[in-house]
Amino acid sequence: MQRREFFTVLGGAAFAWSPAARAQKPERMRHIGGFMSTGESDPEQQARLTAFAQRLKELGWIDGRNMRLDIRWGSGDDERNRRSASELVALAPDIILADTGQTVATLQKATRTIPIVFAGAIDPVGAGSIESLARPGGNATGFTVFEFAISAKWLELLREVAPRVTRAAVLGIPPVPQVSASLLQSRRSPQWGWN
Repeated sequence: MQRREFFTVLGGAAFAWSPAARAQKPERMRHIGGFMSTGESDPEQQARLTAFAQRLKELGWIDGRNMRLDIRWGSGDDERNRRSASELVALAPDIILADTGQTVATLQKATRTIPIVFAGAIDPVGAGSIESLARPGGNATGFTVFEFAISAKWLELLREVAPRVTRAAVLGIPPVPQVSASLLQSRRSPQWGWN
């Protein structure tokens, strides 16, 4: 190798390792999916997504620069929810944000590999989305609104607020049968003496 060729190669290597050259290297575009249970016109859901995007921006994740955010909407229609979930999974995001336990269940039917983070699932253990709160297992994790084990506490509070009440009725929520079951279980406790 001649001296001129050596300096050409050395100069090219130095340029390639310079901070300016590295700064021009594009960042890897991260892809976040979101699956919301409500329609797109829901103002509360829009406010939550705005807050989410704002916090991402504060952390340096800017939509269109180093991150892409794709949202799909449910509507209470099971078929539309399945289509939206399949559509979102087909985009192969790095992670999916889900708002409820129902959206998690729909997403898990479409994928068992893409990580899903739920923001307000009700009893994800009872619904079968995760194995336990401490060790979720599978591809889902997140935050639960409440745990049905506290239903006995609800009856205790009712007893304190209205001590003369001797009967209480429980209205079950069809998609979440754990509510009724856990309240009935706590009612059968001998400490209540209710029927």
